[in-house]
Amino acid sequence: MKILPLNGESIFFSSTIIFTFLFLCPIIALFMMSANTNDSIWQHLIDTVLFKYVYNTIFLMIGVMLLSLFISVIPAWIISNFSFRFSKFFDWILVLPIACPAYLVAYAYTDFLEYAGPVQKFIRFSLGYNSPDDYFFPEIRSLWGAIFVMSFVLYPYIYVLARTAFRKAPLSLYETSRLYNKSTFFSVGLPLARPAIFAGLALVCMEVVSDFGTVEYFSLETITLGIFNVWIGMNSITSAAQLSIITFIFIITLLLIEIKSRAASKFHDTSRSKTYISLKKLNRKKTILCYVVCSFPPIFGFFIPVIILVSNSLYAFDYEPINTFVQPFLNSIFVSFLSAIFVVFFSFFIVSYSNESKSKYIKLLAGISSTGYAFPGTMLAIGVVIFIGFLDDTISLVDNYVLQIPDYFYFGGTFFVLLFAYVVRFQAIGFGALSSGLQKIPQNLFSASRCLGKSFAGTTFKITLPLLFPFLLAGGLLVFVDTMKELPMTLLLRPFNFETLATQAYQYAHSELMAEASVPALLIIASGLVPVFLMNKLMREV
Repeated sequence: MKILPLNGESIFFSSTIIFTFLFLCPIIALFMMSANTNDSIWQHLIDTVLFKYVYNTIFLMIGVMLLSLFISVIPAWIISNFSFRFSKFFDWILVLPIACPAYLVAYAYTDFLEYAGPVQKFIRFSLGYNSPDDYFFPEIRSLWGAIFVMSFVLYPYIYVLARTAFRKAPLSLYETSRLYNKSTFFSVGLPLARPAIFAGLALVCMEVVSDFGTVEYFSLETITLGIFNVWIGMNSITSAAQLSIITFIFIITLLLIEIKSRAASKFHDTSRSKTYISLKKLNRKKTILCYVVCSFPPIFGFFIPVIILVSNSLYAFDYEPINTFVQPFLNSIFVSFLSAIFVVFFSFFIVSYSNESKSKYIKLLAGISSTGYAFPGTMLAIGVVIFIGFLDDTISLVDNYVLQIPDYFYFGGTFFVLLFAYVVRFQAIGFGALSSGLQKIPQNLFSASRCLGKSFAGTTFKITLPLLFPFLLAGGLLVFVDTMKELPMTLLLRPFNFETLATQAYQYAHSELMAEASVPALLIIASGLVPVFLMNKLMREV
């Protein structure tokens, strides 16, 4: 039997296979568990809450989709077509809300708008009302409140893609529309940007379906919250896995829409040499109108929530000492840093070898390795628990019949479980960042290196690694931030007495201690600002 030599290429090949298999194990375990009917309360769910879960999820998704579409496309058109004072400033602040997790914005607005909050207090004081029966005020903790909060946080997904599409529209098409007295927005801009807008909408919908913190705080019975309640509240991991399959159908449908939209978007960007639309100058009245339209989304999506959190945080240290927030902060930094390192490491191996390999199967495996991001955190946590349970059972079997294995070889309840879940979930970010970076590197550099006698490993570490380093840094930074604000997986998988900023903010908010919750919330938002600016800069240069 011929044994393949242990060289750089074989190591990269083996690593790609092993890493992909590990990343898929939780997903496979989830589907295997869903096939079990012995411990299922599925019929009970159908008779009681399943319809409400599906209805609320669909209604919430449609509401957020429509509102976020309205507040994102028009500012994107203004910024990409007109030149006015402070237009670049508005371009930057329009993407700021994406740094704010929706559940933190929900905490801020609830504290601000509830009956005991400053807004209703001012109304009662000004108008002489004594009880809530004397006047009408919309309830923030409702389906409509969730639509409002999520829309103003998630609209940048659409804004960034629509802005890029509007800017890349060929000037000749706009000139033709003017010759025929047609609206440039409806006849040219919107049709050309439609695939990009649909892709943004798909991303928004995936975030809505995956959301846990907001819907849980607002007591909205969605599918994601249902998975959590069935698993923890009803102690049925089998039924939770089965309920996850419905979520999986939602996610896959949205992914297919997003992929199709991206493929369709290629038709209007076939030539880099085209002359693209030039910016028009506006008069004073139109400039003021642009100020209003472009400032509206970031004010409600970023500045008001941040101001509320800052004002609340001023009172936090009257009730809690500063060291209360130190350990969760250090835990968040530690686990986020490790997640970023591991994701970048695994992604580099997979992307490097898939680029070199001529096998379509290897390229398919590389793409499959990044599917974890398509699954909500709650759903993925179930898969991780099932897979880790299988590993521990296997270790226990070996321990009983073969040899004595120390306790530290068992994974359940350890920090490793949480770290593994983060890597599976966010590996797609590292993979995407490196893949996009690799597309910008001329392929003849790799060919020239191999022709000059360099091995695969030599080419990878002497050429690929230095050229991809900025994208390694960008991907790692984005993973760091996403890990900082991740809530459902952390709640479900963290070791005993292990608090992060996200779980601390969650626990304080549920105890109605909004001043204390504001401190970790602000730290999470601050950590997300740098990657947001980085993402916006990269998208502007596309």
